[in-house]
Amino acid sequence: MRLTREETKERNRRALLDAALRTVSRDGYQARLEDIAERAGLTTGAIYSLFGSKDGLLTELVTGYLRPHYAEIERAVPPGLALAEAVGAYARHYRRTCDGTGARAGLSVQLGLLDMALRTADPGSQLAPLFQTHEEQLTALFTGRAHGGGTVTPQQAKRLAVALGALFIGLGQGVVLGLAPSADEQYFADAALALVTNTSLLDAQD
Repeated sequence: MRLTREETKERNRRALLDAALRTVSRDGYQARLEDIAERAGLTTGAIYSLFGSKDGLLTELVTGYLRPHYAEIERAVPPGLALAEAVGAYARHYRRTCDGTGARAGLSVQLGLLDMALRTADPGSQLAPLFQTHEEQLTALFTGRAHGGGTVTPQQAKRLAVALGALFIGLGQGVVLGLAPSADEQYFADAALALVTNTSLLDAQD
């Protein structure tokens, strides 16, 4: 059956994202649009047509890679939990993903993107859009939860999301690389809860 224009567009988009995931995982900074397009059986023109630029392709790659995990996080951290319980549940969930079948591939993509960003004049501007969606998801996850006799504001949740992101990226890399064998679920939870019990983090206002 002949595909419609929209079906062809979606097929090409998925093919390019799959090719980008494999190529960035393998080549890091050396990943070229030509290699990605060739692996997908398309031309570089298709990349510009569908994503606008290499940065657009990489941004969609990261958000697409993370999207399936958001539903898992919501199941692991139900709405009724107070902040401390929610942070502990999220920490344990994150630790379990470090043992998952896709953990090595995920770390490979993460390191490849960092490698690419660090070779630009302004790495921060390259990385910010890639991780903004994840930060927004965590901010929404913790906003409104009970804590210290009140509820967590969006500003407080954002500060916590940034801190947890940095903490778990470092710990997660150590686990996947075999450098942190003692960092089990309880260790992750204890480290995360230390951020919550440090009231200066949540009390500070932007």
